Amino acid sequence: MKLLKIVFAILLFIASSIHAQDSYLGEGPFKQLIIRGVTLINGDGSPPRGPIDIVVENNKIVNIQVVGYPGVKINEEKRPKLKSGGKELDAAGMYLLPGFVDMHGHIGGVHQGAEPEYVFKLWMAHGITTVREPSGRGVDFTLNLKKLSKENKIVAPRIFNYTGFGQTSKSFNPLNDIPISTPEQARKWVRANASKGSDGIKFFGAEPEIMAAALDENRKLGLGSACHHAQLSVARWNVLHSARAGLTTMEHWYGLPEALFDDKTVQDYPLDYNYQNEQHRFEEAGKLWSQAAKPYSKHWNKVMDELLSLDFTLDPTFNIYEASRDLQRARRAEWHEDYTLPSLWKFYEPSKISHGSYWHFWGTEQEVAWKKNFQLWMTFINEYKNRGGRVTTGSDSGFIYQLYGFAYIRELELLREAGFHPLEVIRAATLNGAEALKMDDKIGSIQIGKLADFVIVDENPLVNLKVLYGTGAIKLTEDNKVIRAGGVKYTIKDGVIYDAKRLLSDVKKMVDKEKAKTNWKLLQPGIKN
Repeated sequence: MKLLKIVFAILLFIASSIHAQDSYLGEGPFKQLIIRGVTLINGDGSPPRGPIDIVVENNKIVNIQVVGYPGVKINEEKRPKLKSGGKELDAAGMYLLPGFVDMHGHIGGVHQGAEPEYVFKLWMAHGITTVREPSGRGVDFTLNLKKLSKENKIVAPRIFNYTGFGQTSKSFNPLNDIPISTPEQARKWVRANASKGSDGIKFFGAEPEIMAAALDENRKLGLGSACHHAQLSVARWNVLHSARAGLTTMEHWYGLPEALFDDKTVQDYPLDYNYQNEQHRFEEAGKLWSQAAKPYSKHWNKVMDELLSLDFTLDPTFNIYEASRDLQRARRAEWHEDYTLPSLWKFYEPSKISHGSYWHFWGTEQEVAWKKNFQLWMTFINEYKNRGGRVTTGSDSGFIYQLYGFAYIRELELLREAGFHPLEVIRAATLNGAEALKMDDKIGSIQIGKLADFVIVDENPLVNLKVLYGTGAIKLTEDNKVIRAGGVKYTIKDGVIYDAKRLLSDVKKMVDKEKAKTNWKLLQPGIKN
């Protein structure tokens, strides 16, 4: 019996080793990588240019060489030379962009049943090579994944951890389970968070003196900060208070309309409002911008000008609220069928418990209010950009029918709807995010000396951002055939080449496996199936 156990253990070890060896970790890195013949769409606002050869050595861009003219045969003798042991990637006719930066990316969730591998592959399949995780499953969980990603031991974007303010774990409990209730406790927690190796803090609001102390200490340590200005604290601490105290980025839009109030000091809550009722919370949130100062009014301009003077970053995450203005569109997006886990479907369904599942009785009136809300919100964001303000791209996926990766591309489309030129959209997705993370010397644009983070697609995303979706864009050919055009072809992170379509295929297999295990089928809420 003992011998059988030993044999079984050996077989199990061999099987796990084979599995590990078969696990797809991309191709590379290489001592030298030359990407041939691309049209470069940089993240700095400059127009496309090509054909170009890009040379990478040991994860650093060392040459960006124009090798000809559109429609003219390239002189091979004048192209960069491949060294022994180097790798050539033929990308002739394709478009190359800097790797995308998702400034608001949650690495799955226990309630959603979404594990890191599933999330990472969806992100990487859509060209996302850097993610800032705000308040995830815990500092230990995220920092471990950050280390594995840095070592290229897992398929994952580069990770920046912003610990939730006051969050603790088994190995991180600086106040011994005492809730933060004084400025000195706030400062102590912030110092411990920095010592732990975190990149910043995600706030949801707190008492004004605690927010002021925490942000001051965090600023002194040189770390980043983000805030979702939740309604529980926003009446006394809105975006202006945070920005003055040293907050570097605001998430979503909460706290901004409140700073723009010019005839009230609190939101016009119905008298039977209950914050724990999420239909109340999100329905009334859809009326907030109409309560703010009118666009281009004196107070509206004053608030904007002060935020600009503070070099403040706005991370709007439009997409995560889109279901509020068009529930059916978000719920029936075509990618759900192949790439959304059954557990996520369950989480999204109307619920009084699941966060963001506020469809208790969502209808026309709520959607019309939210459409108006979006118009006013987008007007502020677009004008902030026009006046030189930094706007970034964040997704906040895993809630409200927004799927990892796909939702990020939808965010690009919504920035375009807000008034951004497609080149401004790409800058928001790349260089602006890098600047906000203080990484613009390493990522965010294609420059000599920067890291080899790229997105390669065989269609022009400036013409149609939909070609960046994993499902591609519907296109009718000249001979009247319907095809799917685009989908990211390669994502390159730290010089490692990933086949984006293979990553999507892996995700589909995960989803199919879970569907088979649970005998899952899509149910229509409230209808007997």
